[in-house]
Amino acid sequence: MTQITRDQLTAYADGQLPETERIAVETYLSANPDAAAEVALLLRQTDAIRTLFGPAGAETVPVRLKPRRLAAEIGRRRIRSWGRAAAAVVLVGLGLGAGWLARPLIEAQPASAMLIADAVNAHAVYVAENRHAVEVGGDDSEHLSTWLSNRLDTRLGMPDLVAQGFTLVGGRLLPGEPGAGGRAAQLMYENAASDRVTIYVTAALPDGTPAYQFASYDGAEAFYWANARITCTVVGTLPEEQMKAVAGSVYSQLTEGDVGAGRPYRG
Repeated sequence: MTQITRDQLTAYADGQLPETERIAVETYLSANPDAAAEVALLLRQTDAIRTLFGPAGAETVPVRLKPRRLAAEIGRRRIRSWGRAAAAVVLVGLGLGAGWLARPLIEAQPASAMLIADAVNAHAVYVAENRHAVEVGGDDSEHLSTWLSNRLDTRLGMPDLVAQGFTLVGGRLLPGEPGAGGRAAQLMYENAASDRVTIYVTAALPDGTPAYQFASYDGAEAFYWANARITCTVVGTLPEEQMKAVAGSVYSQLTEGDVGAGRPYRG
């Protein structure tokens, strides 16, 4: 049987293989259940991301992100960097020793992975609560929005998920990752079947780079995105299509009014 590489499997999942290679990969997958399961997960994740964040991909690219402008800026930075090169060489020796001591930091998880883990852990803790599931109830949503907005230093509206069958239970303030402002807000929603989903929001990460990620973590489904204003993770254990609908609605409402994910949400 023809040897199939991981690059070919990834290209197959992305629909980028020529016909002859595609047939060979499909033959390989039919005889290798583990590889077929991995490709199925890639296809599922790609479909989820396209469903949730397709509208973002259709937005007009801001002038500041045009390829020609980015290339010119990179050129200017490269020229400036030569002036710093000599000083950098001197610092390398000192940096080697410090770098060895700081290796746990270098090996740390990406910020998105830590935020998703925090969101799922908080979800698991508080959805099991009855009397103390939230700090401020959903019947006082205006105060909840104001309070959490002040703590996160960014406007945080309360998404309306009635169309998806969920009503706001309430929310709470949580400690968060230092890189995301050190504080996080958790909003909780519940449907008639007592299923609960949570929305975990922090201030933007330092680089403010847009990011999108779908993850299965400790039995929960998590839909994460970040922009120049906030990071947000929607967590639940609902069927996939229902999770997509809920997360898509949250995304569209919390990014409403953001241009290039950079203008404050108008609520």
